[in-house]
Amino acid sequence: MEWVVKIGGSLFPNYAINLAESLKNRKVLIICGGGDFANLIRQLDHQIHFSRSANHHAAIMCMDILGRLLSDKIKNGVAVYSLEDAKNTIKAGKTPVLLPSKLMHFLDPLEHSWRVTSDSISLYFAHLLEAKLLIATDVDGIYTRDPSQDGAQLLRNIDDRKLLNFGETSVDDSFAELLFQYPSTCYVVNGKYPERVLSIMDGESSIYTFIGGD
Repeated sequence: MEWVVKIGGSLFPNYAINLAESLKNRKVLIICGGGDFANLIRQLDHQIHFSRSANHHAAIMCMDILGRLLSDKIKNGVAVYSLEDAKNTIKAGKTPVLLPSKLMHFLDPLEHSWRVTSDSISLYFAHLLEAKLLIATDVDGIYTRDPSQDGAQLLRNIDDRKLLNFGETSVDDSFAELLFQYPSTCYVVNGKYPERVLSIMDGESSIYTFIGGD
């Protein structure tokens, strides 16, 4: 396993399908964000206040939903429930899409809060697989401020310690902390442009943010 590619829910469906299709014949594990389904749970939590564990596991189940739908729309896509199944799927020349809820319920490695999203979950699995992590989102990478604001600049690189002070940016609020516990090589890239993703995998020039230490 060379790469874990987290495809953000904001890219679903069309951009997500196009990106996933471009990854065929690559040794990658795809993990989907929870998208609008997870956002709805967060909105409902603000209104009627579920327990942290209920929110956590329900949001992860939303990742299962988008992952299952995505695997149905890509040629040779296979929904898998374990890392062993993912490895076997790649050996068979197909593309695994992880449905993580069962594994996350069993292993339960991360705190139950809205600080933890599919970004941190993908980082955890990339560490377990000793794979590089690529987070595909709907912006070009991590910016000095909200990219919709004037003066926002894309950061080509950001130190993992500096990222601690950014809070929730293009990655979730717990991601920087977890990098120290689960070290991985990480990139954040705009998934609307599959060619950028492929360029990173091939070691070529692209537009992205690399997250790492000095």
